[in-house]
Amino acid sequence: MRLTVFWERMNGRFGEVYADSVVRDVTIGELGGRTAQEALDAGVPAKQVWLALCEFFEIPAKER
Repeated sequence: MRLTVFWERMNGRFGEVYADSVVRDVTIGELGGRTAQEALDAGVPAKQVWLALCEFFEIPAKER
């Protein structure tokens, strides 16, 4: 997944302002206790970050 697709999905799901906050402020255990931004900056693939966020926020499988 390209980073642009990741942001399209985040913005579509959470809205632009809240998506940015989620990525920068919410720590996810599945990402090693990092925020999504920290994980992306560390080289974790965008798809893995997206799926971790989906699990954390209990996004239904059909919407992932």
